[in-house]
Amino acid sequence: MKKPFIEANDEVGELPGTFFAKATRGRPPLPEADRKQRVNVMLDPDIVARLKAGGKGWQTRLNATLREALGM
Repeated sequence: MKKPFIEANDEVGELPGTFFAKATRGRPPLPEADRKQRVNVMLDPDIVARLKAGGKGWQTRLNATLREALGM
């Protein structure tokens, strides 16, 4: 089992040099099958307003709506 970096007193312990040698910046990439494809689509202003009125996640909701409309 790996030794935790948080010590009993809730302090972060000193990290070994090997930790930084293996460190990479950012998140690991998603598997190819799970990646989204960036596209540009022109939509009517009232459509965009209606989607954005639902708050955060409007692009995800649009994706779900398109999947449903396409029977996917």
